[in-house]
Amino acid sequence: MRVVKLEEELVPRGLREAFDRLRARRWDVARRGPGERLARLEKLKALILERREALADALHADFRKPRAEVEATEVLPVLLELEHVRKHLKVWMKPRKVPTPLMLAGTASHVRAEPRGTVLVLAPWNYPFNLLVTPLIAAVAAGNTVLCKPSEKTPHTARFLAELVRDAFPDDEVALVEGGAEVGEALLRLPFDHFFFTGGPRVGRRVMEAAAKHLASVTLELGGKSPVVVDATADVEAAAERITWGKFLNGGQTCIAPDHVWVHESREEALLAALKAALERFYGRTEEARRASPDFCRMVDDGAFSRVRGLLDRTVAAGARVVAGGGADAETRFIAPTVLADVTPDAPIMEEEIFGPVLPVLRYPSLDDVVAHLRAGDKPLALYVFSKDEATVERLLRETSAGGSCVNTVVLHNVNPHLPFGGVGASGQGAYHGEAGFRAFSHERAVLRQGRTSLAHLFFPPYTGKAQKLARLASRLFG
Repeated sequence: MRVVKLEEELVPRGLREAFDRLRARRWDVARRGPGERLARLEKLKALILERREALADALHADFRKPRAEVEATEVLPVLLELEHVRKHLKVWMKPRKVPTPLMLAGTASHVRAEPRGTVLVLAPWNYPFNLLVTPLIAAVAAGNTVLCKPSEKTPHTARFLAELVRDAFPDDEVALVEGGAEVGEALLRLPFDHFFFTGGPRVGRRVMEAAAKHLASVTLELGGKSPVVVDATADVEAAAERITWGKFLNGGQTCIAPDHVWVHESREEALLAALKAALERFYGRTEEARRASPDFCRMVDDGAFSRVRGLLDRTVAAGARVVAGGGADAETRFIAPTVLADVTPDAPIMEEEIFGPVLPVLRYPSLDDVVAHLRAGDKPLALYVFSKDEATVERLLRETSAGGSCVNTVVLHNVNPHLPFGGVGASGQGAYHGEAGFRAFSHERAVLRQGRTSLAHLFFPPYTGKAQKLARLASRLFG
């Protein structure tokens, strides 16, 4: 305990006071029924609807995010989550009866969801509104007090979020703090009951280490190199259009974006041609048109630009062929939507998650090669399969691991609130969205009630020969 106390002493006074206010209200907030919790979320919804244009302005100022993408990927998922919670929260909060085995005759058991307490939500920059507000909704629905921190890489959106949270919630129920990595590090020293983090594996490990010191639970959403497999039976035109949309959405800065494509060698050229055609339909036929397109956003900062540009240049130098795109402009942080062919598994672009608008395409002769490659690497956040052959689909789902998957589309599993969203292994731990989010921010408490009759007394000491025989008999009957 002394180690934890020493770390807490390093936290700036303002952060510590914000945390203490939340913790002091923790039990008052926990006792609220579904009506009171939903009233808080209804106020949040009203403010979002009222300020959606200001949100779009903030996101455009941060990295030129198109207004249509703001609506589709930031506002709409949050509104869907709010509506789903509104419909189902009362049922989720009800104690859930569970069966009673014969040996426990005379008892009744149930499971109740209790709030974890005071929780921390650390949000990323790529979907700075959605990926802060969605877990916040789940945490409030579950009855917690919440401290949020948005990313400093999107300062305009962070300021918007600060005002939104301030106006939607009392500061002893939900608080938001701004700042850089030093603020995030200070927050990790505080004894939160649950840590929710979306970002990269390096910081994810640090969050998990911090949670371990407090014996707190965690939810980690960490991303990874999400592959696409296009087999010989796939509808290439449909696959290309959907892959292009999912890849270049948000400038490729999406944790579940298709990272790279494995295509059967018999369909490679057809897929490359279809990808090029889809890219031109979406963003313009020429490099100049794509640069001027209002529908394509920019890399978030100079560091992100330099990293992705370096991966692209090194991969082309290693022998990859540019099918479309390839251009870049450092001043505006523009990297053209790019498709690469003749990419090998050991190419520089395959070394890490791309998180930018570059799509490598790798050919394969046998599905065995793809399965072996997927098993050898880290488990991705998503795996996408395009195929008309159910045996191929089933094999890839059965013989590989991923946080989630789509068949004959991409990304859309993230939008269904009935599906849990989360990673596995290097791509994350735990899940949220819908009921999964409510459960992530709740502890499932087991409760057993003893009635008037009980068989338990038959096993009380002293352990006579009769008691031993009864225990042995129970083992045979119920074991």
